[in-house]
Amino acid sequence: MLQKESRIKLADNSGARELLVIAVPGKGAKKYASLGDIVFAVVKGAISTSGMEDGSRVHAVVVRTAKEVRRKDGSYIRFDDNAAVVINNATKEPIGTRVLGPIAREVKEKGFNKVASLAKEVW
Repeated sequence: MLQKESRIKLADNSGARELLVIAVPGKGAKKYASLGDIVFAVVKGAISTSGMEDGSRVHAVVVRTAKEVRRKDGSYIRFDDNAAVVINNATKEPIGTRVLGPIAREVKEKGFNKVASLAKEVW
């Protein structure tokens, strides 16, 4: 579960090192983002050779959370860190060309098939 001011790692090669969540869009006053949710974030620590700049606003989809999430079959999934993939807001496709590390199955179920296909493993 991520909320405002949460710092999350990047799971792709888009050029940013870390993101700071500034908003969790959704119906009403949604406070937390979980696996497969979109968040608005600010880039913190961009790589100088990439197209990203420090302070630029981006949309990202959450692919890993340290807080466990219950699945429909009764099992729980949990990761070691919080991570996200930067996406294009209009097309909902990732900006980077590689997704590093495992991602949750819930990301694919929420319609981010391109992100899931770039990942090495989907849990």
